[in-house]
Amino acid sequence: MSTLFDVLWDDRSVFEAGLLDDQEDILNRLDGASVYHLELNIDPDMTHLAGREEVRYTNTEDAPLTEIYFHLFPNILDGSSKVTNLRVNNRPVEGQLSNRNSALQVPLAAPLKVGESVVVTLDFSVKVPTEAGATYGAFSCLDNILALPHAYPMIAVYDDEGWNIEVPPTYGDVVYADTSFYLARVIAPSDLTIIASGVEIETEEDAGTQTVTFAAGPMRDFYLAASNDYVVTSQIVDGTLINSYAPPDVSDSAEQALEYVVDAVNTFNYRVGPYPFTELDLLATPTTAGGIEYPGAIVVALSLYQNPNDFFELATAHETAHQWFYSAVGSDQVDDPWLDESLTQYATWMYFREVYGEQGGAQFERQMNDFWRGASDTNIPIGLPVAAYSDSDYGSIVYGKGPIFFNTLAETMGEDAFDAFLRDYYQSYRWGISTPEALKTLAEEHCGCNLTPLFEEWVFGEG
Repeated sequence: MSTLFDVLWDDRSVFEAGLLDDQEDILNRLDGASVYHLELNIDPDMTHLAGREEVRYTNTEDAPLTEIYFHLFPNILDGSSKVTNLRVNNRPVEGQLSNRNSALQVPLAAPLKVGESVVVTLDFSVKVPTEAGATYGAFSCLDNILALPHAYPMIAVYDDEGWNIEVPPTYGDVVYADTSFYLARVIAPSDLTIIASGVEIETEEDAGTQTVTFAAGPMRDFYLAASNDYVVTSQIVDGTLINSYAPPDVSDSAEQALEYVVDAVNTFNYRVGPYPFTELDLLATPTTAGGIEYPGAIVVALSLYQNPNDFFELATAHETAHQWFYSAVGSDQVDDPWLDESLTQYATWMYFREVYGEQGGAQFERQMNDFWRGASDTNIPIGLPVAAYSDSDYGSIVYGKGPIFFNTLAETMGEDAFDAFLRDYYQSYRWGISTPEALKTLAEEHCGCNLTPLFEEWVFGEG
C-alpha cells in the first residue's frame, strides 16, 4: 500500500469519477499500467515546487529488466529538477544522471522478471523558469500563470529500441509516454485556482493553504496549472464538462474558445469515437507556441485570446483533436511525430468541413498546401523523426504535407472505408502505442488494397 494515500495499488475505483459511465470498463483492463502517487507543494512565489512521488512499475516487456529510467523534463525545459531520497521497495539506491541530467537511471537489486512489480519512491524539487526561453514557455511561471507539464519524474518508455531517454529537439513534442494512473495531492496558497488533468476528488482549506486531490487516468501525463487570475466558464457536451480558464480581460475570447472546443468535441465524438472522460479543461497561458496538448487539458496561447484571428480557432480545434490522437491513441512523438501531429491536423480539417461546410474545408486545404510549399524541399517525407527536420521544415512537412497525405489516403481508400478505419484505429489503439506499420496494416484491412506505394511516396520516402 502507498504511504502517500490510504489506497491499495490495485484499487482503481477512485478513477471512476473521471470516466463516463460507459467507459469505466477500461479500469478492468490495462494490466501492468504504472500507478503514480504524487504530492506537489507549490510555493507562494509559484517558481518552486517540492514533491514526493511513489510509483508502482510493472515489467510488461518480454524480458527481465535490470534498471528503470525516469525522465526529468524540467532539466531540458529551461528549469531544473533534483531528486533525493531515492528508494526501490523501501531500500535506498543511488541513481545515475545522463543526457543533460534529463534521464535518471534507477538500478534494481535483482532483475525484474516479466509481470513483477517494484515501488520506486523519491523526493524531488523543481525550479520553474520565469521567461519563455527556447521552449515556448510551455513549462513556466509567466504573467501570474504557472504551467507545469510533466514536472514530476516520469518513467520512460521501454520498447524494441530499449529505454527511450534521448534528449529530443524542443521544437517538437518532448514526451513519449505509456498510459498510467495518477493520484495527485496539490498543496498551494488558497488564492490560486488549481487546474489539473483528471478530476478533483477532495479539497481542504486551512489557514490560507488549500490541499486539492486529483485522480487522473488512464492518461499519459499529469498536467498542472495555477493562477489567481483565472475565471472559468463551462459547458457540458455528451456528459463531459468542458471548462475554459482565462484572465477576465479576455473573457469574450474565452467564451469563443469554449465554443470552438464544444464544436470540436461534437465533431470528433461523432467522426472518431467518444471522448472517455467527464472533464476537459481549456487554459489560456503565455506560451509562445500556438497551443499545446496534454491529457485532459488543452493549452492555447494567451496572445491569441488578446488578438484573436483565424489561427485562434485552428489552434484550439487542433489541440482538442489531440485528446483522440496522442492522449488516447499513443505513439512515439519523438521518432514518429506524423502519427499524431499529421493525423491531428487532418482531424482539424474534418472539424472545419463539419462546422463550415465544403467552403471551410477548401480554405483549410489551401492553408495546408501553402504551409507545405514553404518547405526547403517539398519531397521530404512526413515519416521522419523530429530531429531529422530543421525547425521550419518540421512545421511545413508534418503539419502542412501531413494532412494532405491523410486526405490522399482517404481518397485512395474511399470515404466509407476511411471513416470506418479511423473509428477502428481509435478503438484498437487507444491507451496503447500505435506505429506506422500498425496504421498502414489496419488501413489496408479496411480498404482491401495495397497501400505500400502510397506510404513509400509520402511517408517513408522510398518511392
